[in-house]
Amino acid sequence: MKKHIPNLLTLGNLYCGFFSIGYIIHGDSKNATILIFIAIMLDAIDGRAARLLGVANEMGKELDSLADVVSFGVAPAFLAAHTYFSGLDYITGVVMAGLFPVFGAYRLARFNMTPKEESMNHFTGIPITLAGAVVTFLVLFVKVIPLWIFIIAFYGLALLMVSTIKIPSFKSIRMPKNGVIVTLFLFYMFYLVSKAKFERVPIFFYVALAIYILFMIFRFIRVKEPKLPRWKRGNKD
Repeated sequence: MKKHIPNLLTLGNLYCGFFSIGYIIHGDSKNATILIFIAIMLDAIDGRAARLLGVANEMGKELDSLADVVSFGVAPAFLAAHTYFSGLDYITGVVMAGLFPVFGAYRLARFNMTPKEESMNHFTGIPITLAGAVVTFLVLFVKVIPLWIFIIAFYGLALLMVSTIKIPSFKSIRMPKNGVIVTLFLFYMFYLVSKAKFERVPIFFYVALAIYILFMIFRFIRVKEPKLPRWKRGNKD
């Protein structure tokens, strides 16, 4: 059973992305944004859960990439098309927004070909999760940030995804140490929920919140193997 847990988290990420697109189509960008942030939260723990449970495999890696294309490529681009690019001709707006998931898919394909040892140390180009999160965050300020600034940021992030810039990877760092970013998203989601009507908040928010809190608690209280003094470890050091 435990081997399916990380994949279920990844599929939850994918479904949140799909569900977000549904909200965008119905003109509800606020709940669409919440769902993308939920997907970010699930994406932050699925790979770690796989490594923690000792069930990491290639299928999980490929599935994660497919989910990321939808949740952090297509959904944010669709969100941009229906907010910032809505004043343009519909086809023009969709074509302009569609370049973002195209670049993101290329970046993920390149990442999947990267040796595991290298990907644990650094990323080549910014991750699509980060790029999609920034686009989603900027859309929240559609009434404040001018279109030209958004376009620069939008295509700048797309280009950074396929660039050869080396970005440090934090996969080998324990969750509580670098969970600050995800936790900040969590608090921001609380803010969004407080502004939305209670009955319209997706149930996925509460499910994902429970999963995230339980995972963080488990990481903190997990029994650690005692570290032996150096003189008892022999010459392995």
